[in-house]
Amino acid sequence: MKLKIFSGSSNLPLAKKICDSLNMELGNLTLKKFSDGEIWCKYEESIRGDDVFIVQSTNSPAENYLELLLLLDAAKRASAGRITAVIPYYGYARQDRKDQPRVPISARLFMDLIVKAGAQRLISMDLHSTQIQGYVDVPFDHLYSRPTFLNFIKDKDLLKENTVVVAPDMGSVPRARSYASFWNKKLAIIDKRRIAHNKSEIMHLIGNVKGKSALLLDDMVDTAGTLCTASEKLIDMGAIEVNALFTHPVLSGDAINRIKESKISNVITTDTIKVPENKKFNKLEIVSVSGIFAEAINRTHNNESISKLFF
Repeated sequence: MKLKIFSGSSNLPLAKKICDSLNMELGNLTLKKFSDGEIWCKYEESIRGDDVFIVQSTNSPAENYLELLLLLDAAKRASAGRITAVIPYYGYARQDRKDQPRVPISARLFMDLIVKAGAQRLISMDLHSTQIQGYVDVPFDHLYSRPTFLNFIKDKDLLKENTVVVAPDMGSVPRARSYASFWNKKLAIIDKRRIAHNKSEIMHLIGNVKGKSALLLDDMVDTAGTLCTASEKLIDMGAIEVNALFTHPVLSGDAINRIKESKISNVITTDTIKVPENKKFNKLEIVSVSGIFAEAINRTHNNESISKLFF
């Protein structure tokens, strides 16, 4: 099968970087909208019998999901040999369980729709809830941004003797622990209670940050409420500086202003979500995960193991 990569409109720059890493051209695809907002798509080249990878992050607006479903359906009806959905950021992942009456399990619903539309394999990165992989019966490759971050921090010499790795909530503990273990650094944990959607209250700090350089680790930042509140708590507890590192820059609402006005010194994130120019600011450093996705796509196409990417 011939390898072909196509991209939806949510993160075209990342898809182009993936293709550049593989020394190939991005597939020719047309996406349009009717005057009433309906989405229309067409593959402008034959994909019959080809190994097709469709790159599309599913961040807001919700039309990004609909666009992905249409692209998958079109590929299936065009007789693609194999169809893989490459979803750098998997949206609705926070709604992964029924935690109160009369609510949907949205993460499961969208996964079902993706497979029903035609995806025979899925590739994503740093899922908010790793159990989402079990929602489908097709192969699911869950990638990690850690190799990119580790290389960036090493190149920029950002790791200090007094660095302590901080998990901003209990859900982030496994991720923070893995970094702390790799660097042989101490781990601190913030005990957070969510009082409403996008609102949280910090209860306790487990660990010692006094006189330390704190590195906050999370999978995503949405409104930045947790991140900024955590940074204030760390400074109040004696940390001399706070740096933040997270994979998915959702950055909705007033997140940018919150971070700008916060006590966070540096913010490091990736390009799983396209950050528009008007959302970029001096504290923000964006590193690309295109190399990881390119290697995963190449190895998947050649039916090789991708375990090499996990270190």
